[in-house]
Amino acid sequence: MSKMKLSLTVQIIIAVVAGILFGTVVGAWAGNLKFIGDIFIRLIQMSVVLLVMTSVISAIGEMARNSKESKLGLKVGSLTFAWILFCTLLASGLGFLLATIVRPGDGMQVTEAYVAGETASIGVQETLTNFVSTNIFSAMASGDMIPIIVFSVLFGIGLNQWIKKSGDTLILDVIKQANNITLNVIQTVMKVAPLGIFALLANVTGTIGLAVVGPMVKYLGILLIGVVIVMVFMVLLTSALCKVNPALMPQKFLDMSMIALTTTSSAITFPTALKDSIEKFGVRRDVANFTMSVGMTMGSAGAAMSYVIMILFMQQASGVELPLVRLLVGVFLAVMLTLGTITVPGGSAVVATFLATSLGLPVESIALIIGVDWFAGMFRTFLNVNNDVIVSMLVANSVGALDREVYNGRKTVSAEAE
Repeated sequence: MSKMKLSLTVQIIIAVVAGILFGTVVGAWAGNLKFIGDIFIRLIQMSVVLLVMTSVISAIGEMARNSKESKLGLKVGSLTFAWILFCTLLASGLGFLLATIVRPGDGMQVTEAYVAGETASIGVQETLTNFVSTNIFSAMASGDMIPIIVFSVLFGIGLNQWIKKSGDTLILDVIKQANNITLNVIQTVMKVAPLGIFALLANVTGTIGLAVVGPMVKYLGILLIGVVIVMVFMVLLTSALCKVNPALMPQKFLDMSMIALTTTSSAITFPTALKDSIEKFGVRRDVANFTMSVGMTMGSAGAAMSYVIMILFMQQASGVELPLVRLLVGVFLAVMLTLGTITVPGGSAVVATFLATSLGLPVESIALIIGVDWFAGMFRTFLNVNNDVIVSMLVANSVGALDREVYNGRKTVSAEAE
């Protein structure tokens, strides 16, 4: 009889519950386990620099390889990107507002607050100057993420130009392989995530008690409220611009929404979303194929909102006050993470570590974020997928490729290629 194997998600949920209960029972003694969680965090941190660099460079370099393959017009591409950017900024801005008002991390104090006086005194000009490092190897050694990203973007542009000029993709292929290997390292590290999360949460709960539950619930609550607000706004805006009945949309979104909520995967939901965008929403096939494909990789409004709330949560839970300029830098990084320019796969552990390192925040609070990430993933994916269809409708409407007869159910089309 074969043994039942628990998924990583289930293991993490068990670790969260066990860590909270253990810390509550044993109290301050649970702090002796903190070193296990610290090792887990360090295992992630040691891979982040290489992961970010190879992701950015390969993403920009790959554009040269694919630059001649697009058959759609510049107008469709520019409109798609514009609407994706609008939705991403809307979601991230709303996330920032909600997290600032509700302050989900307040009262946690998962680590002793350090004096941030020097950071607070840095002005806009010095902040921008510090985006560029005089020594990239020094920035890599210290984990100074923003200069690393700037260098990677410039290196990627140079690589892009070299490929266009010479046709030689050897360096790009090597970098992509390095990226894949680093992802395998991250995946290996994530196998010990339940143990690390248990140790971190046991320490936090042993220090401050069951007060940890409130912030976790508030984090999810803020994300849910934000997702609902953005979704309602975009449905009403799309209905007005496309001149369609908004009351018909909930039923049309039902199938893809159920898959998104249960799988928390945009990739798994993509076939259903693409099919429904053509057969239920009336988007012409060629436009849907392009906009939905781009949306799956770049259109992550739900993730942008989640990452911004994550930044504010970590900042508040750590008791560290960051100046507005630095918080805006964090919002910019969160937006770039979702637009595909800075691709950091590997789950919330990697994203939270990346953002905390970039902004100079302690990372102890990420255990709380990872602990509820499966539920947060439901909300993120719901907004990501549904918003992709909305963007597809808006673009189709602008180029005369939206069939309102199909949308209103008076005409039937097939998503299958003729």
